Amino acid sequence: MMNTFLLCLFVSHVVMGIDGAPQGRILQGEAVFDITKYGAKGDGTTDDAMALVQAWNAGCDAPGASKVLVPAGKTFMMGEVVLTGPCKGQKPFVLDIQGTLIANPSPSAYSNRMWILIEHVDGMIVTGGGTINGQGHMVWKYATETNRLPVSFTFQSSENGDINNLNFVDAMGFHTKLIDSINLKVTNLKITAPDESPNTDGMHFSNATNVDMSDCIIGTGDDCISIGTGSKNMMFQRIQCGPGHGLSVGSLGKRPDELSVGNITFQNCSLKGTTNGARIKSYHASPELTADHIIYKDITMDGVKNPILIDQHYFSKNKPEQSSVKISDVHFVNIKGTTISKVPILLNCSTKYPCDNIELANIDLKPVPPMTESTSACVSATNLKVSGTVIPSVPSTCTVVK
Repeated sequence: MMNTFLLCLFVSHVVMGIDGAPQGRILQGEAVFDITKYGAKGDGTTDDAMALVQAWNAGCDAPGASKVLVPAGKTFMMGEVVLTGPCKGQKPFVLDIQGTLIANPSPSAYSNRMWILIEHVDGMIVTGGGTINGQGHMVWKYATETNRLPVSFTFQSSENGDINNLNFVDAMGFHTKLIDSINLKVTNLKITAPDESPNTDGMHFSNATNVDMSDCIIGTGDDCISIGTGSKNMMFQRIQCGPGHGLSVGSLGKRPDELSVGNITFQNCSLKGTTNGARIKSYHASPELTADHIIYKDITMDGVKNPILIDQHYFSKNKPEQSSVKISDVHFVNIKGTTISKVPILLNCSTKYPCDNIELANIDLKPVPPMTESTSACVSATNLKVSGTVIPSVPSTCTVVK
């Protein structure tokens, strides 16, 4: 009898706040910290950022298993939110976004060009089926290369993260950034913005190691996926991209302190109506970096403008010095579909550090009518390997221009 009583007491225990109001509740061994218990209105107009921060702090400091809940059925407007660890309880610590978050549409509400930032957490799950809406349509007109708008969701300086089952809509800037982190799993995301929205990358990685991303639908105004400095050991599977600028490694070499990237695979992905497909891009006048062991395999293209593209002259008209990014061991394998480009295969490498060991195997890219013919182009690549049927045909060797 005593054991039964203690079990019931544990399951129904309520964590009281300073004012005596119920704050976190424990359900089946998990403490749930509902942001509405911390003052969140969920009326779509009141700024509920502080309620989320307070619920996070309470859950992060709590012993045992904890979950911060953004409940379903309500819309929570928020400005800048910084959610910081490390957390004290059992892993995983869960942020359960079931409702809708909408951004404060004023760019002045964000001091660090980030809307929601999670940092310094080990064993974090972000999930819930809810929506994160950046309301970018209200501010995209202000976006320029020098005026980057806030990122909707940033996961930074953390490890063993799992981000799944969420909807991202109309970010002001990038939809998501995963940076300076290790051991990341990303699944079942839907990321949506109009194709004319500026710099709205779906997911950007920087200094990210050991990444497994799968089963995501991404359509934006920029890269569906972009892989930046220092990112290694990455697998992307079953990514649907379109509209957007493709599945991109880079751009690389824009800044002097960048690091090499490598061991990156895209497999069983599809692209529809995108500007680019499988793309690697770097700047002129870059630091000396490497980008190697990159695989694009079993990729379907539907009306893609530049299906296979290595561009080492990316936005570099005003910098005559060639790129110092050495691209090598790159494999384009089993890539099929249709293109709207007259040059669907373009390997445009650095004359300072030519591409090396590039493979084209079993490529079939047919032009979309009324276009009937297409070709390929290759500049400054060594050890070009061609096998199987490759349409359009490519030269068996590529001249190195010095």
